[in-house]
Amino acid sequence: MGALENQSHELKRSMKARHLFMISLGGCIGTGFFLGSGYTIQQAGPTGAILSYLVGGLIMYLTMLCLGELSVAMPVSGSFQVYTTKFISPAIGFSVGWLYWLGWAVTVALEFLAAGQLMQRWFPTSPIWMWCLIFASSLFLLNALSTRAFAESEFLFSSIKVLAILIFIVLGGSAMFGLIDMNNEQNAPLFSNYFAEGLFPNGVTALLITMITVNFSFQGTELIGIAAGESENPEKTIPKSIKQTVWRTLFFFVLSVFILAGLIPMNQAGVVESPFVVVLENIGIPYAADLMNFVILTALLSVANSGIYAATRMLYSLSQQGMASPKLGKVNKRGVPMNALLITFAIAGLSLLSSVIAAETVFLWLISLAGLGAQIGWIAITASHLAFRRRFIREGGKVEDLKFKAPLYPFLPMVALLANCIVMGSLAFDPTQRIALYCGGAFFIGCYGVYHFKVKKKQQPDIEEQEIQLVSDKKMVF
Repeated sequence: MGALENQSHELKRSMKARHLFMISLGGCIGTGFFLGSGYTIQQAGPTGAILSYLVGGLIMYLTMLCLGELSVAMPVSGSFQVYTTKFISPAIGFSVGWLYWLGWAVTVALEFLAAGQLMQRWFPTSPIWMWCLIFASSLFLLNALSTRAFAESEFLFSSIKVLAILIFIVLGGSAMFGLIDMNNEQNAPLFSNYFAEGLFPNGVTALLITMITVNFSFQGTELIGIAAGESENPEKTIPKSIKQTVWRTLFFFVLSVFILAGLIPMNQAGVVESPFVVVLENIGIPYAADLMNFVILTALLSVANSGIYAATRMLYSLSQQGMASPKLGKVNKRGVPMNALLITFAIAGLSLLSSVIAAETVFLWLISLAGLGAQIGWIAITASHLAFRRRFIREGGKVEDLKFKAPLYPFLPMVALLANCIVMGSLAFDPTQRIALYCGGAFFIGCYGVYHFKVKKKQQPDIEEQEIQLVSDKKMVF
C-alpha cells in the first residue's frame, strides 16, 4: 500500500518526443522573435541580422549538446539546477534555481499583460485585467489537470506558431522572388535590400548589441532538460528532441529573417509594428494585422504556458534537494506539484500587480531579472557539463557508456561556456539592458548568502557528499 501511495505521488513520465520538441519551441518562439527581428534588421542591417541569428543558433546548438549529455545521463526534473548543485556547488545551484524560477514567474506575468493589451485591438473598451484573469485561469487549469494536458496544449499552441511561420516563408519567399506581386512594387526586390546600405551599416558594435536580443530569442530551448524527468524513454526522446529543436528552430529563425530583410528596407524595420505584419500587408493579405495579432497572442500564451511548467518544476526540484519548503515537493495523484504551481501563480500575480503600483521601480527590476535568468541557466548548463565529464572519468566511468555524448570534449563545451559568458557580459554595453546585470547580480549574491547562512545547515544529507553510481543499464543516477 505504501509503495503504491508513493508511486502515485511522483512526477509521471507521460511526455513523448513530439511534446518535448514543441515545449522547447513554445519557450523560444515568442514576441522576441515576432517583434524583435525588426529591431535586429534595423540595427545590424540585413546581412548582419542573418549573421546574428546564425551565431545565436550556433551558441544554442553547442549549449543543447551539453544539456543532451547531462539529461540523458540523469533525466531529472529541475535539470541544470540539479547538475549545477551536484557538479559545481550547492550554493551556486541554489542561486541558479531561484533566479531561473523567479525569471519565469515574472515572464508569465509579462506574457499575460501583453496578451491583455493585444486583446484590446478587438475589444478596445475591455479592461486588460479581465483578459489577464481569463488567460491565467485557463492556463492554471491546464497545468493543474495533468502533465499530459499541459503537453498537449503546448503542442497545439506551438503548432499554430510553426504553421504561421511556414505560411509566411512561402508567401514572403514568393514575393521576394517575384512569384507573386507586392503592393506598390514594380519589380521583385530580390537581393537589392542586402546591398543598399553595405555589409555592416552601423558597424560591428551594433552587431554585438543585437546579439543580446538574438540570443535571448533562442532561450527557452533548455526546457527540454526541465521536462526530461517526465518524458517517456528519455535516452531516446531527449536526443531526438534536441536535434529537431536545434535545426528546425534555426531554420525558422534564419529563413524568416532572410525573407524579412529582403522585403523590408532596414530603415523601415523597427519595433513599433511587427515586420511580419508589414510584409503580409505589402503582399496584400486581407486582415494581415488581425491574423498576425492572433499568432502573436498564441505565441504569448504558449510562452506563458511553458513558463508556468518550467517554474513549477524548478520549485519542485529545489524542494526535493532541501533548498525549498518540503511542501513544494508534494505531488498529487495526477503527477502535478500543486503547491509549487500555486506559489508560482501567486508570484506572477504580484509581479502583474507591480506593473500598476510600482512600474518604474519593482516592475522594472523584475523585468530585468526575467531576462537574465535563462542566460544564467545556459552558463550553468555548459559549466556543469564540463564538471560532470571530468568527475565521471575520474571516478572510473567510460565515455563509451554514455548514451548521448557531446562531441569534441572539452573544446566545444568550453566554446559554448565562453560564448554564453560573452553574451551576458555584453549587457554592460547596452544602457537599456545594464540594469539586468545589477538586479540579477544582487539577487544571485543574496541567494548565495542565504544558502550558506541558512539552507546549508538544514540539508540532510549534504548533496556534495553524494556519489555518482553507474547502474546496470549504464544510466547515471544519484
